[in-house]
Amino acid sequence: MRRRWRLTLLVFSGVTLTVALAAVVAVYLLLRPERFTAMLQAEARAAGLELNLASPARPTLFPRPALDLSGITINAQDASVPILLAARGQLALPWRTLLGGPTVISQLQIDAPRVDLEALQAWLAELPAKPQSAPTNIPRIDTGVSIIRGSIVRGDELLLGNVSLDAGSLISGQPFPLTLSATTASGLPLQLRLLATPRIQENSLQLDDIALHIAQGSSLNLALKGSARWHGAADADADLTGTLDQSNANHYVISVKLKPADQTNPLLLALKLDGPDNHADLRLPPLALASWWSQLAGSYAVPLTMPPANGHLEMSTFEAAGIRVEGLTLDTGDATPAPTATAAKPAPAKPAAKTKP
Repeated sequence: MRRRWRLTLLVFSGVTLTVALAAVVAVYLLLRPERFTAMLQAEARAAGLELNLASPARPTLFPRPALDLSGITINAQDASVPILLAARGQLALPWRTLLGGPTVISQLQIDAPRVDLEALQAWLAELPAKPQSAPTNIPRIDTGVSIIRGSIVRGDELLLGNVSLDAGSLISGQPFPLTLSATTASGLPLQLRLLATPRIQENSLQLDDIALHIAQGSSLNLALKGSARWHGAADADADLTGTLDQSNANHYVISVKLKPADQTNPLLLALKLDGPDNHADLRLPPLALASWWSQLAGSYAVPLTMPPANGHLEMSTFEAAGIRVEGLTLDTGDATPAPTATAAKPAPAKPAAKTKP
């Protein structure tokens, strides 16, 4: 009897081991790391980027089918400075993709990425203009994105460290959560929380019920609610309102409106802020403003120029790039007062008429 049970157990164990080995081999063949590596590299080349791995991608079975990536480097073609360096990454793939369905990434996990803003800006500047008639493909992320121990730098200068990001599913009609935390170069913690409901069509993304909260340590809290829409490139608009609170008990009402670009005007951001000692009613082109700020905060000495803005600004204190200004009042663009007209000179007095004797 014992021999029969022992033989049955050996047969069952052998069958189980055979099935397990067959499953591992099948998953490896289905994942085909070289197939997905080539696909990722092809997608990168189409965007003018080069993707390299320190070692070939390795398939994993547990807790779900995935590809482990090691030593990730992404840089613009023919560029020596990488845009992104990461120690490790993982692409989780649904079974329907492995069985011949559409190529979908269930989850993207990146460990210790390092993003260089200067290299990123240089790549963006070299991108060819997209024809207005070209369709826009909205990215699809079924499960989400997770980033830990990241950093954002500009050359050798650290801008943000300890970057962590968690994003949920980007599925039409379902709430989309996103949380981001980081530490500034001076050690100040930053936090961002976003909750919105996306409505995704073929070439547009609508975000309803937006609740955005940004905190800078205990000194600043920004809370905004509203909606936004993106139709590709600079065709975007948003309408957000809320409050800005500072640790010194200052409370401000804030309004942010984004107007899409058209044939004559660029993408425009309208910002209104009203509170004690600070008032703003500005219209800013975000792309030009980002370029101006990067020059101001860059490592190269550049002449100080006025920011690209149109409107009125009053600030009790302004600090940027090591510059501190108190009692700042700025009128720019259409809000600039017209020069005082020069008073007309009085006409010279006419000589008195002579009378005949």
